[in-house]
Amino acid sequence: MAGIGINQSMGLTQSTILAPQLQQSLHILQAPLLELQTLVRQEIETNPVLEEVPPGEDFENNGDTGLRIDGPNGESPNSSDFEWEDGSNYGQMETDRLAEEFQQLTQLDEDWRAGERAIATSVSRGSDDDERRKFFFDSIPVGTTLQEFLSDQLRLEEVDDERRKIAEMLIGNINDAGYLTVSIEELSKSTGVCPESIEKVLRLIQAFDPAGVGARDLRESLLLQLERAGLADSLESKIVARHLDDLARHRYPKIARRLKVKVDQVQKAAQAIARLDPRPGNRHSPDTSRYVLPDASIVKVGGEFQILLNSEHLPHLRISRAYKEMMANDASGASDYLREKIRGGRFLIRSIQQRQQTLENICRVLLELQRDFFEQGPAFLKPLTMNAVAQRIGVHETTVSRAISGKFLATPFGVFEMRYFFTSGFEVGEGQSLSNTSVKETVAELIKNEDPHAPLSDSQIVEKLEAAGLRIARRTVAKYRDELGLLPSNLRRRY
Repeated sequence: MAGIGINQSMGLTQSTILAPQLQQSLHILQAPLLELQTLVRQEIETNPVLEEVPPGEDFENNGDTGLRIDGPNGESPNSSDFEWEDGSNYGQMETDRLAEEFQQLTQLDEDWRAGERAIATSVSRGSDDDERRKFFFDSIPVGTTLQEFLSDQLRLEEVDDERRKIAEMLIGNINDAGYLTVSIEELSKSTGVCPESIEKVLRLIQAFDPAGVGARDLRESLLLQLERAGLADSLESKIVARHLDDLARHRYPKIARRLKVKVDQVQKAAQAIARLDPRPGNRHSPDTSRYVLPDASIVKVGGEFQILLNSEHLPHLRISRAYKEMMANDASGASDYLREKIRGGRFLIRSIQQRQQTLENICRVLLELQRDFFEQGPAFLKPLTMNAVAQRIGVHETTVSRAISGKFLATPFGVFEMRYFFTSGFEVGEGQSLSNTSVKETVAELIKNEDPHAPLSDSQIVEKLEAAGLRIARRTVAKYRDELGLLPSNLRRRY
């Protein structure tokens, strides 16, 4: 048998490596406000020359972020702040170097058009980034899952080991909505346990909270909930057991004839059924609520719109005067270390200022191009592309994409994700256009105001939109109606 050998070979490969400070700039540009707040706090802890301006202390703003670099006597810094005895000017060198790096950052936006995913493929994250990410995700509160909740109840039951194993298997096959996702027959074949034994254990689990859990379909879940409420033999149970499809289509007269009761009795029972939970496990599903802090606001003051950047949640930073003096005296022999830290601190501050300025520029263009939205509401949102905004503020489209990523804008009509304002649309004649978001709003409004006894079909909605000057295909109306969670006309009809 041939032996295993170890060979060396040489080859050339080409790859893109981002300088750490450029990575930091892109991270700052993309970071939402809460994440940026955490990032700045961590930088303060790791960079000794950075210090936070105490609340209430007067200082001059250096840019729009409320962040500054403090000069020797409290004034804004200039090149003379770093002038040495030999005549060299450290401040000017730093300014030139930072200008060159920001130019590289601009070029980077053009080279990395694939965006964040392409960057991730060529840049390995350091241990500091991993720790920050771990801290961020560990800080997210996690509630008890449905499976954990059911398992806790199972521990309180006095059952033998065999039944407990079956119960654990069943709980493992219950989804977040509370439904059993496999049949009894499938479980029997895979485990060798007879279907009758599995069915008995399933009945035990169906007696757990929440009511309706462990059902195999909607009908069984609703019946379990009615049984738990003492309505096992009620009209509601009969309707769910025999006429659930007719109930979904609001065929109350047909149900009344079949059950030989009055229509108003069926309507009353339908109202009671509507109060049941079709997804009983949702209350124990992972919390998907999003808590957001708007990065900017557009408000109307005295009849004029104003753009307000949310900078009050960011620490106000400056370079510590004590470390500057330490460098000037060079008593510690650590001038190279401090020079690098000061350089990093200045770059951080300017990167945040650039982020805030970019956000303000984007908001200014949004206000200009989407003024009808800010005046009259979502129904007047116009089509808009990121490229159009990028051309107006003089940056690449990918810069706009990164700048609005995960960020929110507070408006007179609520808080919206900034990507909400970028959408395709339709021509409505005379050179005017309407975004697809506005079309959805119009479709929803038409259905909301329709006659419930004669609901509008998709074709009729198309006709009404055409009468308003908007040409749209029937299948597009059907698509938007589905996205809005609205039923077809035959299922919306009330009798």
